[in-house]
Amino acid sequence: MSAPLLPPLPEDAFRRVLCVVAHPDDVEYGTSSAVATWTARGVEVAYLLLTHGEAGMDAVPPERTAELRTQEQLAASLVVGVSDVTFLDHPDGVLEHGLPLRRDIARAIRRWRPDAVLIGSWEVETRIGLNQADHRAAGLAGLDAVRDAGNRWVFRELLDEGLEPWSTRWLLIAGDPRPTHGVEVTGEPLARGVASLEAHGGYLAGIPGHPLPSVMIPAITAMQGRAMGVPNAVLLRAWDLHAPPPIAREAMSG
Repeated sequence: MSAPLLPPLPEDAFRRVLCVVAHPDDVEYGTSSAVATWTARGVEVAYLLLTHGEAGMDAVPPERTAELRTQEQLAASLVVGVSDVTFLDHPDGVLEHGLPLRRDIARAIRRWRPDAVLIGSWEVETRIGLNQADHRAAGLAGLDAVRDAGNRWVFRELLDEGLEPWSTRWLLIAGDPRPTHGVEVTGEPLARGVASLEAHGGYLAGIPGHPLPSVMIPAITAMQGRAMGVPNAVLLRAWDLHAPPPIAREAMSG
């Protein structure tokens, strides 16, 4: 017996999304196609990059790498309709899950006041293999910061900055091995997603044997599309943080 098809996210679930990732290009490995779908519907999307990706090119000094990857990320973001891109200065390659990182992400959430925050998986093992250390730290800190942002008595200094608590409704996790929903990206969103990764041309040129974005992204989204019964999709694990916990729903329905 085949597994039931994953449902799409409700089109009216959110109007503002903040994507929180560790590095330039992290959004572009498939997720940016979902972003293109959202922005085409009028959803406002912003990106928060925790580093400048300066440790990502072995043959190029970190200062030059940071400049290149920052400019490539800005160009990639525009391709999918995102013009609000913020870079933090946490160190690439040694990103630490801790209070400073949580505070910085919570600050961004309170400023942007999104209906949904999209992060990457913090699991050690993901659908694409072993997860990188910065990705794990960013995902876990993003998860914690969503709750921190809604708690008046956590990071009280944010109140002194005029940033009132904000309770985000949706937490969306890309790359989670247990997706619950999908976003169809067939057609124009997929083309924009491919172009957004192609905008990282300088960075990708330094990775021997890296597949062409025009081959890799359609292949990845086609695999995920099968879980929705559509040609191309991006799969996400979605948590409605304003809903009762799953165990409470189960108990009330019994």
